[in-house]
Amino acid sequence: MDKKLFRKEVKQFLQKTLEPKNIYNQHSAAIAEQVYRDKDWNSALCIGITLSNFPEADTYEVIKRAWKDGKKVAVPKCYPEKRVLEFHELLSFDQLETVYYGLKEPIISETRRVPCNEMDLLFVPGLAFSPNGYRLGYGGGYYDRFLAAYKGKTLSLAFDAQILPEIPVESHDIPVSKIITPSEVIRCV
Repeated sequence: MDKKLFRKEVKQFLQKTLEPKNIYNQHSAAIAEQVYRDKDWNSALCIGITLSNFPEADTYEVIKRAWKDGKKVAVPKCYPEKRVLEFHELLSFDQLETVYYGLKEPIISETRRVPCNEMDLLFVPGLAFSPNGYRLGYGGGYYDRFLAAYKGKTLSLAFDAQILPEIPVESHDIPVSKIITPSEVIRCV
């Protein structure tokens, strides 16, 4: 199965499925409520989390809750020339800038780099997921490279429609240990 074509089909499907803003918000809120009850969330002092773009589950509310709960929040900065990620501590959404493809990233001069061993819990993005924790990412391989060195707990946020019986998997792919959807928590590893 061609991953590029598969990604395109999944994106189109999600955009159609989640298009009404109230459905997207309702399902994102249900995912967030599952997160707030999760033991890994409750024990984490520092989380690594992406800044969502539609049709990804909303992470901005999760970040606000993390701040409210006294957690340190680290968000990714991509370096396309090296195809690597670094995480930086985010204290305010004012410390973000818009980069390529409309993505938000931390302003390096206003944030502190957070080494991967400081993060207790890493939220890993994806377009589609298998029940055993494998994910179809966005094609850059940034998270696969990062996960190779990361030793903490991982989870992904997904809408129910993103859980598929099977997705294309390659030898370098690393599964997440948990997927949280509006309707269930899937323990994968």
